[in-house]
Amino acid sequence: MQPLVSIITPVYNAEKFISQTIETVLSQTYTNWELILVDDGSSDNSLQIISKFTAAHKNIFLFKNAENSGAAITRNRGMEEAKGKYIAFLDADDIWFPTKLDKQIGMMEAKHLDVSFSSYNLMDAEGHSLEKKVKALEQLTYKKLLKCNYVGNLTGIYNAQTLGKIYTKNLRKRQDWLLWLAAVKKTKQPVLGIQESLANYRLQSDSMSANKFGLIKYNYSVYKTGLQFSTVKSLYYMVLFLYEYLFVKSKNTIDLPKI
Repeated sequence: MQPLVSIITPVYNAEKFISQTIETVLSQTYTNWELILVDDGSSDNSLQIISKFTAAHKNIFLFKNAENSGAAITRNRGMEEAKGKYIAFLDADDIWFPTKLDKQIGMMEAKHLDVSFSSYNLMDAEGHSLEKKVKALEQLTYKKLLKCNYVGNLTGIYNAQTLGKIYTKNLRKRQDWLLWLAAVKKTKQPVLGIQESLANYRLQSDSMSANKFGLIKYNYSVYKTGLQFSTVKSLYYMVLFLYEYLFVKSKNTIDLPKI
């Protein structure tokens, strides 16, 4: 029997994309999943759109924050509601390919892995392909992850049965990096990356990938506030991060072959 996978999706004013995102979960060839959507105070039609899906599908659930609380608290709320052996994440504007869960959970079960992730492709805000692929590392260590975030959150999955539920600190941005640092640090098994792209990431104008100044600011907060490193140690790791991001990780983004 397939183990249950809990998919956590924070929602905030996502009426433009949320139907397509949910449909990519419904299209999964892997069938034993629950989709937990947590609304963070949307003022558009997101709730009405989601309600149509919850009415039609018994494994899609909607929860609401009392007030706008940010991504970290919203994901943590989803974590509280999750019942699955595995925890996966899908933001309200991203897309999974149909075999995503089948291939990833199949590998994790066969190799007894606690954490895995995959390559993914980039698309623009309107959903058009940017003809770029972000290649996953074949194997990831805590030391490597500490230098730079190599886990695309829309591809990461961890085993909550062996690692326990992992909650993240309330940082405005980059809290997903903290979560994967905690997961990779906890596991005693290899952390493997699937080389095939299993998702499309929507590159918005305000994303960390597009905002280089924000990238520096919020990454420093991961070291200083999230990991509680000293100022000197945080600055040291920021130097390592900048080198890794500019000269190492950048090589993982490659052009897709023309069809």
